[in-house]
Amino acid sequence: AAMRSRAEVDATLQTAKLNPAELLPVVHCLSFGPQAGGGECCLLQLEPGLCAELEAGHSLVIRGEKDEHAVLCSKDKTYDMKIADTSNMLLFVPGCKTPEELNADPASCNIIHSQIAGFSNNYWELRRCRPKLKKLRKLLMEDPYDGPDSQKDQTSTFSKYTTEDLLSLIQASEEEILHQLQVIDACKIEGYWRILDFDYEMKLLNHVTQLIDSESWPLSKVPLCACLEELGSLEPREMIEHILVSYGRKYVDAGEIFFEMREDKICRAIAQMLLQNAVKFNLSEFEEVWQQSVPEGMTTRLDQLQGLALVDKSSRPETIFLLKVEDLPEDNQERFNSLFGIREKWTEVDITPYIQDLCAEKQTVGALLTKYARSSMLNGVKVYNSRRPIS
Repeated sequence: AAMRSRAEVDATLQTAKLNPAELLPVVHCLSFGPQAGGGECCLLQLEPGLCAELEAGHSLVIRGEKDEHAVLCSKDKTYDMKIADTSNMLLFVPGCKTPEELNADPASCNIIHSQIAGFSNNYWELRRCRPKLKKLRKLLMEDPYDGPDSQKDQTSTFSKYTTEDLLSLIQASEEEILHQLQVIDACKIEGYWRILDFDYEMKLLNHVTQLIDSESWPLSKVPLCACLEELGSLEPREMIEHILVSYGRKYVDAGEIFFEMREDKICRAIAQMLLQNAVKFNLSEFEEVWQQSVPEGMTTRLDQLQGLALVDKSSRPETIFLLKVEDLPEDNQERFNSLFGIREKWTEVDITPYIQDLCAEKQTVGALLTKYARSSMLNGVKVYNSRRPIS
């Protein structure tokens, strides 16, 4: 197309009944360039923080396998990606000057001829979301580590995963993945991330607690060196240290490394060991056996079992059974369906440990319950049941 002159621009303004005095003196004349196809360009709307990360030279990564909804990850956050359609066509004009830039540049030429390099009718919108971390445990549980002498480990056909593998398979940022590996007590063995087989973990924990007992060490001051020395002939030293890190808090005193054992976590693990072989356990009998099973000097309390076991107060006598939050679905609606399938009516106290992890940023358990459950009063207590029929 021939380039427009100023006279043609003025004639067009007159036809459109526009007063040139109310407009900027500079006019952009747009024409489509030879390569101005749609489809080669994607637009991504970024919040200022993400924009700053890119400008600082960091990367943003899109993660997800073929059957998963794509997410975008920065170093420490995860975002859902959704296409937003727009009724206005968006044009890409290289070197385009905004009205603010034109105002600041009085010498700018009267007519600017610009070529459109591309166009789009939609853009990707990002929404901060919870990292999808359930798969991490699932992958590592395919092949739990049950000790250096295990024949199963030599013959296993399951994949083992390095940090790089997990970054390509898990829809979460690097920081979120590394934090979750810590939460689930994974450890690196020969460069691969592994979760210990629960029975093997209990065997290691038992070695440590028996040693503490026989040496009469205070639970708040367990020396690393002496543990490795005494138990190194029974199990690999790095496994002994891993158990101390998992079940204790590390600190240094007079140049020596000590661990303060975490009572709640040890009591919880022993409860899991007792409950996993029974469908339901008489509550008062369980509490008695549990207290007898934990190391001397530790006190068991039912609130140590949040998200691990549930008490059935309606049965006579009362019972307790294993219900682990990590075994429940990750999707909000599926999680509630699953919980209401297990129990028709829940109190807020009982259901909270099983939905706490679903809360988005600044979202409360109350807001989740309002959205996915219906409340009613039962014997003067507020209870929640499903909004939809559970098949």
